[in-house]
Amino acid sequence: MSAEYDGFMSSDKRWFCHVDDDNYVNADALVSLLAAFPQEGDVYVGKASLDARMTAQLLDGNTTREVSFWFATGGAGFCLSRRLAAKMAPWASGSRFEQTSAAIRLPDDCTVGFIVEKKVGVAMVHCPLFHSHLENLLLITRSSVTHQVTLSYGVFEDRMNSVQVKGSFSKQDDPSRFKTVHCLLQPLTSWCP
Repeated sequence: MSAEYDGFMSSDKRWFCHVDDDNYVNADALVSLLAAFPQEGDVYVGKASLDARMTAQLLDGNTTREVSFWFATGGAGFCLSRRLAAKMAPWASGSRFEQTSAAIRLPDDCTVGFIVEKKVGVAMVHCPLFHSHLENLLLITRSSVTHQVTLSYGVFEDRMNSVQVKGSFSKQDDPSRFKTVHCLLQPLTSWCP
């Protein structure tokens, strides 16, 4: 995550969005979502992985203290505005990201939430349009797919967990249903039937 962050900070882009490589990103929905936020605001938007705040033991010198914060799961994706990302630099740039992560002993997506809320003082914007494989994707309807920012898939309790969108691709040819979703959203793509 630190390389992604540093790469973003050296660019001229307005938004830093992290999405795991096993997700489908609906670019139109993402652009629409981000356009709803003020361009010069401090924005951290995504979907919480848990129904409650994350609790961690922060290593502070020779002592530890409990901290709690919200974090957006990297499995569903999240976005940070440039202004907020710049404020994160003292804890996120270069090797400092790994140092911050080690201090709370949690993975990178949790570390982003910790930095944003506990160090910078900005609250996460909870958004139900980001989806990970850890939720029941069968509940996403065909009519709502066009509004979703990210979709995921995976196996849960020995069953494929993916959006149930019918289309020209069989479940064997498209177990994630990403090809089917893509052709629903972008029907003029050359390989769409």
